[in-house]
Parts: sequence; structure tokens; C-alpha cells
Amino acid sequence: MKLFTDWGFKADSWQGRRGEYWVLAQGLLILGFALLPVYRPANWEIPKPPLIYGVWGMAAVLGLIGLVFFGKGLGDLGNSLTPLPHPREDGQLVQSGVYSLVRHPIYSGVIFVTIAWALYLFSLSHLVGACVLFLFFDAKARREEIWLAQTYPDYGDYRQRVKKFLPWLY
Repeated sequence: MKLFTDWGFKADSWQGRRGEYWVLAQGLLILGFALLPVYRPANWEIPKPPLIYGVWGMAAVLGLIGLVFFGKGLGDLGNSLTPLPHPREDGQLVQSGVYSLVRHPIYSGVIFVTIAWALYLFSLSHLVGACVLFLFFDAKARREEIWLAQTYPDYGDYRQRVKKFLPWLY
């Protein structure tokens, strides 16, 4: 129970003031992605070797990048880690490590892994699911950044220097 209170969950969390419903929606979307059936249009053929090996290689690279971003994002946050988009009361603005490359590496990691999985399966349904997750995380990050800017005075400068999800691009 202490872990949940440390993360910012309180007795009034059902009211969603710290982004609890964003976390619930995120969990449901990720579960939905995991349960998606593979769909390939009738005219889509899985590429033959060696082309499929190139697709799988690209999927492996994206998946590895996603796992690194996700893992480093969790680790670099340290005591500031919370599943809620609202910053912890005792947290600090982390700008080092993977946070010097992207502002939301955990979200980036999930996005990269879902795109990798869609490529590995050669599945249109999973590619659409990855796009839905991207749109969701983009909206969640926008809300989170409002709270971060209210909490940390130097967040605006950090936001200008570091891209949201993809280093140097977006």
C-alpha cells in the first residue's frame, strides 16, 4: 500500500485529479493491443527470404531500442517514478540519461516495441494498434507536460531542447 501512496495514489484517486484515468486507459489499450488478432489484407503476402529477414531485423532493432528506452526511462527516473502523469510531490525533474534524448522515453519504448511487434507479425491490425497507442501517448504526454510545467519552473527550457518521443525529430 505504501508504494501506491508514494506514487501519488490517494483515497480520492477515483476522482482522477492526478491522471488516474489516463493510467487505466493506458492499461486497457496495452491489453487490447496484446489481444489483437493478426490481420493481413488478402493481397498482402509475407515476404519471402531474404526480404522477411530484413523486416524481422528491423523489428528486432526497433524492439531493442524500445526496450532500452523503456528500461532506462524507468531506471533514470529513480525516486521520481510514478505511473501517474501528475508528477510526484517529492519528485525532481530528470533531464539526464535517456531523458536527455527524449522527454517521454517510457512512452517511446512502448511505441517502438508495438511497432516492432507489428512488423514482426506483418500485421495490419497491430500496426493500427501501434498508431492508436502513439496517438494516446501523445495526448497523455500533452496533459502530463501541463502538470510538469506547473511543477518545475525550468520545464519550458527542457521542452525546447529535447524532443518528445523520437530523438532530434519529434
